Amino acid sequence: MKKTCFILILGLIYCYGVQAQNGMMVVDTIHSKHLENEFGEPESRPVSVYLPPGYTENKQQYPVIYFLHGFNGDHKMDFMVDVLDYAINQKRIRPFIMVFPNHKTAYGGSFYTNSALYGNFEDFTAYDVVAHIDTKYRTIPAKESRGITGHSMGGYGAIQLAVHHPDLFSTIYAISPGALAIVREYGPNSNTFKEVSASKTVEELQATYFGGVMLAFGRSWSPNKDKAPFYCDFPFSYENNELTVHQEVLKKWQSAMPYYTVEKDLENYQKLKAIKLDWGRNAGDRFTIQCSMYSQRLENAGITHFAEEYIGTHVSDIYTKKGRIPQQVLPFFDEYLNF
Repeated sequence: MKKTCFILILGLIYCYGVQAQNGMMVVDTIHSKHLENEFGEPESRPVSVYLPPGYTENKQQYPVIYFLHGFNGDHKMDFMVDVLDYAINQKRIRPFIMVFPNHKTAYGGSFYTNSALYGNFEDFTAYDVVAHIDTKYRTIPAKESRGITGHSMGGYGAIQLAVHHPDLFSTIYAISPGALAIVREYGPNSNTFKEVSASKTVEELQATYFGGVMLAFGRSWSPNKDKAPFYCDFPFSYENNELTVHQEVLKKWQSAMPYYTVEKDLENYQKLKAIKLDWGRNAGDRFTIQCSMYSQRLENAGITHFAEEYIGTHVSDIYTKKGRIPQQVLPFFDEYLNF
């Protein structure tokens, strides 16, 4: 009887020892003077913070990965808890903190950019969010323990923030980044700017997906308070089916797109420890072309990086347990961040 009880107790201890542990998501609000604006965009922003299993039971410090959401997204990423717990419990990555700032705007998304009219969203993330997280949570407050990632618009933001702030971030993983270069639907030879030129109201412009994206580009990169109703300038316009290229506006857009600024930012790229981007083969020409162009330009500039085209679309198998985040993204940070 005693032997049976002993074996039973050992079995219970064993089961308890291998049981998966759970992390949690908490939500903070950060008010930022960097976001002060006259166009009604919120200056106080919610930020979700994933705390790993065991966070409340120990005094350990953790590296931080900043995750930037895509266009029309926000900070509400509770569904990620299971995926992040899975990655830690499966030892795809050691325990870490992940931060999800909210960059949703009335025009879909800030593109993590400082806008003269709508708020300095880059500064909000780089200075206010990072400082708040390092102050309130048990982080390792050093660039070597700070990574940044994001999907689509967020992949663009991850590149820009890390390249502009290599003193804050050491490692980038851009998941299917957009807005890298003017190609396909972003360019003058698609229907996009014909639709933009034909639109008379914001509602008309946002009725099409790419019209809404162009509005977000314009308000982020070329805002104009005297240009109602869109309050921004566009690099291309059509009148009577004739194309006009507005060179000064085009220069502003290109200066905000990573493909065109590699050489200008070369020294900052060289300060980063590790860079990776990926994209789905079936994501559409807009993504496959611009990601390939950007990677080739990095290569030509001598910037060591990883680039991967995988079988998938722009959104398939990213946020699942067998998807890109737990299987590729987080192991990359486990390799290159200091824990």
